[in-house]
Amino acid sequence: MLCDVCKCNDATVFLTQILEGKMHKVNLCEACSKEKGVQDPTSFALADLLLGIGAAEEIEKGAPAQKCPVCGFSQADFKKTGRLGCSECYVTFGEGLNSLLKAMHKGTEHVGKLPERAQRAVALNHRIQIKQLESELSNSP
Repeated sequence: MLCDVCKCNDATVFLTQILEGKMHKVNLCEACSKEKGVQDPTSFALADLLLGIGAAEEIEKGAPAQKCPVCGFSQADFKKTGRLGCSECYVTFGEGLNSLLKAMHKGTEHVGKLPERAQRAVALNHRIQIKQLESELSNSP
């Protein structure tokens, strides 16, 4: 099996990720895996794995030396960890993040999540409140 990056050498490192319920495999030769930092966790570009090879370079296209004024987090830090330092980072690095967040998640706005059982309970409470309010309306003069 050939390396997915250089397409020349035999792949010796096999990475698998599941994104939006679909499995994606990345096959790398020894040279490309070392170049991407796969064997050295301190320089490993997590964004490349999450979003595909070359994604980390796209992150850096914005402003290369930009740092968050609140926490001091840099784009290189995000490239390595796949996480931001604080809420202000979203504003600081906002331009480059929208497309990356869309690729990583269903959307770019957090809407929360409830277990199905809780959703049914909330819906039932709403129906009860609506009936009570309708009853009060019909009984009022």
